[in-house]
Amino acid sequence: MTSTVAIIGGTGLTTLDTLRSARRETLSTPYGEPSSPIIHGELGGRAVVFLTRHGQHHTLPPHKINYRANLWALHRVGVKQVLSVAAVGGIRADMEPGMLAFPDQLVDYTWGRHCTFFEDNLSHVTHIDFTEPYCSELRERLIQAARDLGLEARESCTYAAMQGPRLETAAEIRRLERDGCDIVGMTGMPEVALARELDMGYAACAVVANRAAGKGVGAITMAEIERNLAGGMDKVKALLARVVATLSEMPSPPERGLG
Repeated sequence: MTSTVAIIGGTGLTTLDTLRSARRETLSTPYGEPSSPIIHGELGGRAVVFLTRHGQHHTLPPHKINYRANLWALHRVGVKQVLSVAAVGGIRADMEPGMLAFPDQLVDYTWGRHCTFFEDNLSHVTHIDFTEPYCSELRERLIQAARDLGLEARESCTYAAMQGPRLETAAEIRRLERDGCDIVGMTGMPEVALARELDMGYAACAVVANRAAGKGVGAITMAEIERNLAGGMDKVKALLARVVATLSEMPSPPERGLG
């Protein structure tokens, strides 16, 4: 059965052990190799595919991920809806470690990444409308599922996409806060924009892994991040199963391009 739903796993979610009847498919694309094979399986009674953004062994840093290959591969197997999972730092005071957040806006601070499918051999220039970067219907499904499960989540926030792979300075976080950002990560762009170019609905489930630089006490450590993600990802797995089960109808993505 062809799947229309994809889950992209980030740091802390390199496998999805809740998938039933899983099988692997290795694809090549015009843009190179995806981060990992695509895993086909069943979740919440629906056929889904799973792709791990950083590679099977978490070896790809954010600025080296082949975002175009990943999204193209998902599109190639029929995906129409993308649920993205990502670890983030909490800037806003109420973004506590282990909490879930569903961004509705973003600010892109990345540079040098291949960020569009529309750059070579064009018959015309294409501009996508990106006023609302995330699919509102998919976001509402995430929000409702979190409420149904009694999970504490922040239902509206702005995601700052940073270059990485290093974490930010305290001064950079103060700047992001002045810019209106609530959480900070490294993989949100160009992933969501590429999904829009391919007419795929896209929503993000962020897991707060740590307080952002200068917002907590002491240095940020990988041990702290891994500890917070362990509990957070258990919530994510329950949330994903609940959401996927509700996706009997495909959200209508916004019109892609303005020529």
